[in-house]
Amino acid sequence: MLCNGYDDVVELESGELAELRDVRGATLRVTRGTLWVTQDRDSRDVVLRAGDVWTVEREGLTLAEAQGDATFCVVGGAARRVRREGGVPTYYERLASWFAALARNRLDRRFVPYF
Repeated sequence: MLCNGYDDVVELESGELAELRDVRGATLRVTRGTLWVTQDRDSRDVVLRAGDVWTVEREGLTLAEAQGDATFCVVGGAARRVRREGGVPTYYERLASWFAALARNRLDRRFVPYF
């Protein structure tokens, strides 16, 4: 694994989440697989593939979800793995749920899809 000099190495199984809190300026480097990354109060999402390097731009919560098995390195912070206990849907499951509700024309007024 090519993570020399990094503070943390995180290995995730498909659908698992890693949580990074208040690590603005931390650098993520994906060494295997694909990550979907989202930041608190940011409507943009980032998809990182093996070999990609990205810097966290905001304070607050940053989530990285593995799209298939993935490994990434962090410099300038640490990540905490969040285990899925059946009740936490993946991004694609939430998206499918939203489209199903749209097809039924029964969108909950409180629900806003996060794309």
